[in-house]
Amino acid sequence: MTTTSTYESIAEEVLRGVGGKGNVRSLAHCATRLRFVLVDPSRADKAAVESTSGVITVVEAGGQFQVVIGNTVGHVYDAVVAQGVDGTGGGSTGGPLSRVIDLVTSIFIPFLWTLAAAGLLKALLTVAVKISPGFGATSTYAIWFAAADAVFQFLPILLAVTAAKRFKANQFTAIVIACALVYSATIAVMPGAHGASVTLQAFAQGGGKLTFLGIPVVMANYLSAVVPTILAVYVQSHVERLAERVLPAMVRNFGTPLVTLALVVPASFLAIGPVSTWIGDTLASGVDQLWGLSPWAAGTLLGGLWQVLVVFGLHWAFIPIAFQQLATTGHTDLAGALFAPVLAQAAATFAVFLRTRDRDLKAVAGPAALSGFLAGVTEPAVYGVTLRLKRPFVFACVGGAVGGGIATAGGSAATSFVLPGAITVTSTLNVGSFALQLLGCGIGMVIAFALTLVVGFKDLPAASGSPSDAASHGKASQGGTASQDGIATLVAPVAGKVVPLAEVADQVFASGAMGSGLAVIPSEGKVYAPLSGTLVSVMPHAFGIRSDSGVEVLVHIGLNTVELQGRGFTPAVAQGQRVNAGDPLTDVDLQVITDAGYDPITVLIVTDPGAHTAVVPTATGDVQPRRAALDLVG
Repeated sequence: MTTTSTYESIAEEVLRGVGGKGNVRSLAHCATRLRFVLVDPSRADKAAVESTSGVITVVEAGGQFQVVIGNTVGHVYDAVVAQGVDGTGGGSTGGPLSRVIDLVTSIFIPFLWTLAAAGLLKALLTVAVKISPGFGATSTYAIWFAAADAVFQFLPILLAVTAAKRFKANQFTAIVIACALVYSATIAVMPGAHGASVTLQAFAQGGGKLTFLGIPVVMANYLSAVVPTILAVYVQSHVERLAERVLPAMVRNFGTPLVTLALVVPASFLAIGPVSTWIGDTLASGVDQLWGLSPWAAGTLLGGLWQVLVVFGLHWAFIPIAFQQLATTGHTDLAGALFAPVLAQAAATFAVFLRTRDRDLKAVAGPAALSGFLAGVTEPAVYGVTLRLKRPFVFACVGGAVGGGIATAGGSAATSFVLPGAITVTSTLNVGSFALQLLGCGIGMVIAFALTLVVGFKDLPAASGSPSDAASHGKASQGGTASQDGIATLVAPVAGKVVPLAEVADQVFASGAMGSGLAVIPSEGKVYAPLSGTLVSVMPHAFGIRSDSGVEVLVHIGLNTVELQGRGFTPAVAQGQRVNAGDPLTDVDLQVITDAGYDPITVLIVTDPGAHTAVVPTATGDVQPRRAALDLVG
């Protein structure tokens, strides 16, 4: 009997679909997707990977085979790496842009949500000071601002940790190198003009001559420095490998970091820092010049294409430029154009929610619109709704283009790194016209919403009539997959209270990414098969069944109950066994689940409807096991 976790099961299926771990050159992950670089892309079975439960879709772009998972991508990534796959992302192929994107994602993703949270806090503090100017002079504000701003000022230290992992360098040595860079702007070590000690940076800015062994040092600002830190750690990785080969074993433990620090820190001040700062300033200056030529045209272009870039994962290439702008000018023009396209995508998704007759699509569209609007996370909206329907995605891009152009015409820019959303738009309060930013966002949302609602889209095939109408098409009330007039019936796996799938406290289930269905708050611990078929997967807490007609379902008992490692579950079946609808699958001790702090809610999901075109929940309120719960229509 297998005890493989859900994440490990997804990892196994995905690895099989990409041609096995021998076909994986390297792997990285971003906020929502696994990014494979394959030895032979032709060996990958895209359809098989897309059909895996837990996979939203697959995108092939930039020399990568990108598997979109969602918010649980980190867990699946860990499960894939645990099977012996190179998880450093260091083997990327493709053009320079592909390599840059792969590098940026692997370095920034581990602390992206911390950056986003700090940026949101900073935006909220900006609003608070606008409402009450005196609040900005209080110690309360100062402490909260320290919490919000520290991660940006000392960003090199965070970058050192993840860059060292990427380049396979010693993380602690990398941290010391980053600290040395930050030290130059924070700790007073040089005698100043009036006797008081000043920082190296202040000494150079005050006209002092900085040298190292007689070589002039061009001092840069290393607070918030991105490119200098990454390049310094890259150089560190090579110095370490050379030192490991050259130094005797008896002195290697302390000799390698000694040699590395003695060489890399001066090299960073003498060459790496000034050169990389010049490169970053040049890129940022190029963007500034583009904005200077025509801010509205630049904003229109970026606003219209932003969600397209997100689909292919190309938006990460803009992250270093944004941070460089923040470091040099205190704001980033790029962000000024991004709020409108994100909010327009959310508006189009909400219009789908109002217009669609497909109940499962409606269940996905509601939470996805809220996620885009409040959190600035549009992947559930794009992959789960607008891109599937095509027109709403285009309408949202049109709204984003118009809104982005209006916002940037007023010189709008963000003063911190944020995920663009309705709350974080306040990060643009102090630069440019905030009124035009709001106007651009509003018009962008109206265009996307109105076009989607009025012009419309080709809806997903849905059942006509109410659930009770569907229930009257001759289906059996007990026994499961009886089919008549193109309708197949699934029975409830447990007794309890039915709740919509969208209300389940798990985003993967609630978003509909794994499929449509319903959930039951169980009143007893006996779990039954919802349809007749073969058990394709058996875990103590989850059962996958495939019918002879190709319908596949998942019965998942509890949230995160995989962590119980089978405790409280007594399965009555084994993988490969054939069951009939209503046959016992397992006995569950609900008290064990709740005492351990887990939610016992049981989810029934149709992961593959086969030849059917729609999944219609028919059970409401209290339901008895082995009674009709879902219709497969078409």
